[in-house]
Amino acid sequence: MADQIRIAIAGHGNLGRGVETAIQKNPDMRFVGIYTRRAPESVIPSLAGAPVFSMAELPGHAGRIDVLILCGGSKEDLPEQGPRLAALFNTVDSFDTHARIPEYFASMDAPALANERTALISVGWDPGLFSINRVMGEALLPDGATHTFWGDGLSQGHSDAVRRVPGVAAGVQYTRPVPEAVDLVRGASRPVLTPRQSHRRDCFVVLEDGADAEAVRQAIVTMPHYFDQYDTTVTFISAEEMENSHRAMPHGGFVIRSGNTSSTQTQVVEYSLKLDSNPEFTASVLVAYARATHRLHLSGQYGAKTVFDVPPGLLSPKSAAQLRAEQL
Repeated sequence: MADQIRIAIAGHGNLGRGVETAIQKNPDMRFVGIYTRRAPESVIPSLAGAPVFSMAELPGHAGRIDVLILCGGSKEDLPEQGPRLAALFNTVDSFDTHARIPEYFASMDAPALANERTALISVGWDPGLFSINRVMGEALLPDGATHTFWGDGLSQGHSDAVRRVPGVAAGVQYTRPVPEAVDLVRGASRPVLTPRQSHRRDCFVVLEDGADAEAVRQAIVTMPHYFDQYDTTVTFISAEEMENSHRAMPHGGFVIRSGNTSSTQTQVVEYSLKLDSNPEFTASVLVAYARATHRLHLSGQYGAKTVFDVPPGLLSPKSAAQLRAEQL
C-alpha cells in the first residue's frame, strides 16, 4: 500500500518485539526498522526481513519514518532519549512514572514544538487507557470516588527498575491488589486508601556474583516512585528458577468509579483488563496511537500530547463515516 504509515522502533526488548507483532495486525502500517544500542548484527527481528540499524543512524533516517515508537524504559532511557528524538521524529512512548509525567511532558513539548513534530507520551494501559477511564468516571459521576487497582501481574516498568539496581543480574516484580481493599471499593463505600493499603509488590531477584543481598533489598524497597510507598518483598532465587517460573508476563487491573446521582441512587462503573501478555497488549496500544499521532501531525498539531488530546476516531483505521455507520 502506497499510503502505509511507516513505523520504526527505538529499542528491541519485550515491548519492541510486541510492536513488531502488532504491526502485522495493521495493514495500513509498514515496519521500516529497528534501531538499537546493541550491535545490529546481534539483534534477531521477530518480523522476518525487518532491517536493523544502529541507534547512531537514526538522525540520518528522519525522512524514512512517519512515527518512531520509543521502546526504552521509563527510569533512564526515555528521559534521555525522548527529548532528543522528539526534535527529529514524530514519537510515541509509554513513559509510566506517574509522578514525573508533567516534567517529562515539558521536556518533550519544547523540542517537538520547535521542530514541528508531534510527541505522544505515556501511552499504554496505565498510564493510557486507564487514565481515560478515570477522567470519564469523574466527569460522569462528579459526586463519587475513583480507585485503580493493578494486577495481579508482572509490571514491565517496575521490573526494569529492579534490574537496574546494582548487584541485580535478573529480576521481575509482581503487583498484587489487596483483596480487602478491592471489596471495600466495589461496595461503593468510598474508602480512603493509601498505596500501601491498596497493593503489595513482590520482587524476585537473581543476584550477581558477590553482590550484597541486603544492600540490594534495601535499594529496592526504598526506591522512590516505585517501591517506597508499598509493602514490598524481595525474594532471591536462582537463575534457573527465574527462567522456569517467571518468563510469562501476564497483567491487568481495573478502574472503579462509584458515585451518587441522587440522594438514593448509587452507581458503580468498572473498566477492567485481563492480559496474557503485558508487553504485547501495551505494544498494540502504542501502535494504534501511532496511527493517531501520524494523523495529528498531518493536521498540524505539533508538540507533546497525551491520550486526553486524541479523539477515539483517530485510533481506528476506519473512516469517520464507517465509524458512524458501524459503531454508534
